[in-house]
Amino acid sequence: MKPVSAQTDEGKIKKVVEEKYAAIARGEVKGCCDTSKSSSSELYNIATMAQGYDRARLASIPEGANLGLGCGDPTADADLQPGQTVLDLGSGAGVDCFLAVRRVGPKGRVIGVDMTDAMLEKARENARRGGFTNVEFRKGEIDNLPVESETVDRIISNCVINLAPDKRPVFAEAYRVLKPGGIISISDIVSFGPVPDSVRKDAELWAGCVAGTLDKEDYLALIREAGFNRVSVVKETVYDYLRGPEYGFASVTVWAGK
Repeated sequence: MKPVSAQTDEGKIKKVVEEKYAAIARGEVKGCCDTSKSSSSELYNIATMAQGYDRARLASIPEGANLGLGCGDPTADADLQPGQTVLDLGSGAGVDCFLAVRRVGPKGRVIGVDMTDAMLEKARENARRGGFTNVEFRKGEIDNLPVESETVDRIISNCVINLAPDKRPVFAEAYRVLKPGGIISISDIVSFGPVPDSVRKDAELWAGCVAGTLDKEDYLALIREAGFNRVSVVKETVYDYLRGPEYGFASVTVWAGK
């Protein structure tokens, strides 16, 4: 399996992604999938991706926390229990952190990690407005987590790992910080079939959650390689309107244990 980071410049990818999500946090861009500057914008406009959230649960958190950036609801399949410590990889404005903290209760704790200052500021403001005192947002990158080893019970992530130039260290870091017996529940975009290099090398489409996708089987293989077991796809939605002649994209929610 060829690392995706070998196909385009890692530093450029991270810069484009950070700039796009900072603009989203500031309200300058509607969503991650606003790829109007891309030559492939018509095919890869994925703004209508179903997030899969329960509306009643969303009503219990600050309205500004949900920016419509997800491709699933990883909290629904994470087996969250009162008193647990939960880590969200790429926490954005905090939607999944706030959903998680409702499940783990006042004795639980949720940590969100994001690399974008504007998103962190927005998430912290949402926490203040919502009165969440046991949710913490830390600046960091998901391939080098600012979290001590074996300190979290559950890891969640929503449509973020596809943005990483190299997914291998992301899963290695997740394994490191998870306690033995812990669980990861990740919603993300994967690909199938031979995605053209013209898509893979388009930095704008990285920020749009498309160019950085891995083939589904390669994605699952990396999770197993990191040491996780019982790896399974619990939900999958194929986006028919994103299909090329011989390739396509799908959202998956993946569950695995340590």
